[in-house]
Amino acid sequence: MMNVMLWRAALLVGLAALLWALIVLGRRFVERQRRAALAAPALGLAAEAEAAASTAPVRILLFSSAECQQCHRLQKPALRQVEAARGELVRVIEIDAPTQPQLTARYRVLTLPTTVVLDGQGKAQAVNYGFVPAGRLLAQIDGVLARRVD
Repeated sequence: MMNVMLWRAALLVGLAALLWALIVLGRRFVERQRRAALAAPALGLAAEAEAAASTAPVRILLFSSAECQQCHRLQKPALRQVEAARGELVRVIEIDAPTQPQLTARYRVLTLPTTVVLDGQGKAQAVNYGFVPAGRLLAQIDGVLARRVD
C-alpha cells in the first residue's frame, strides 16, 4: 500500500514538473516570436498601401479571420474604444490572416486575434497575441506617441 502511494506521489510530482517545463518553454517560444516580429523591417506591401496612406502617427494591424469569434466579439469592440479615445491619432487596419500569409509570417502571428502597433514609420512597437483589452492598447499607443518626434 505504501509503495503504491509513493509511486503515485512520484508520478504526480513528475507530471507537475513536466507541465511546468512545457509552460516555461511555451512562454520562451512566444517571447522569441514577439522579439522577431518587433525586429521586422518597417511595413511596406499591398495591404501596406492602405497602412502607408494613413497619416495617423499610430496604426494598429488587427489580424483576424471570418471564423474568429474572439476577434469579432471582443477585439473589434476594444479597438473601436481605442479609436474613439484617440481619434485621428490612431488608425486600425484589419488584415484577413488566411489571405495574407506574407504579413502573418512577417509579424509571426501565432493566434487570432493578433494586434501589431506600428509607429508613423511603419515599425512594429508592440505585438499582442490573443485578445488585448483597450486599456493595454491605449498604453501602448501612448508609449509610441511619447517617443514621437514632431
